[in-house]
Amino acid sequence: MLLMAVLAGPAMADEAAWDALAEPGTAALMRHATAPGIGDPPGFRLGDCATQRNIDASGRAEAEAFGNALREHGIRVDRVLTSRWCRARDTARALDAAPVEDVPALDSFFADRSSEPEQTAAVRALLAEAAPAEKLILVTHQVNITALTGRGAASGEAIVVEPTPGGLIVRGRIRPPRI
Repeated sequence: MLLMAVLAGPAMADEAAWDALAEPGTAALMRHATAPGIGDPPGFRLGDCATQRNIDASGRAEAEAFGNALREHGIRVDRVLTSRWCRARDTARALDAAPVEDVPALDSFFADRSSEPEQTAAVRALLAEAAPAEKLILVTHQVNITALTGRGAASGEAIVVEPTPGGLIVRGRIRPPRI
């Protein structure tokens, strides 16, 4: 019985997060899907996917499964906002959930932390200004999610947040789908 309770715990936690995401006024901060490696290779150029670390087949499958889960949970997404990094854009598109828009404030600052305060403030403002009925998925990077929530996120994981005048309240986390 204890083993069943331990195994069911994460699934129940995910269901509570899905329920929270379905509520008006919440959004999901999603880390891009699996892209082998860390950071970007030498010679990285924004806009040239051949110079970047990219999602692989399992990452594409994760993103597609997350998009399917959105539909299975009856969550209609209005916009998917994404970093301009190819791994984030490819994740956002593979969700097949809504129109995808580039948002520079969601770009990674892993290699240069100097833009962290400005980008974090811009994302908080974007979330605060969204209409309560508008459902957003923001595809970004681990460093951005940590700056916004104080929590890390695995590749393909989503942190459900609720904007408040004082910042963001974390309502739950949705683990990456098992592929």
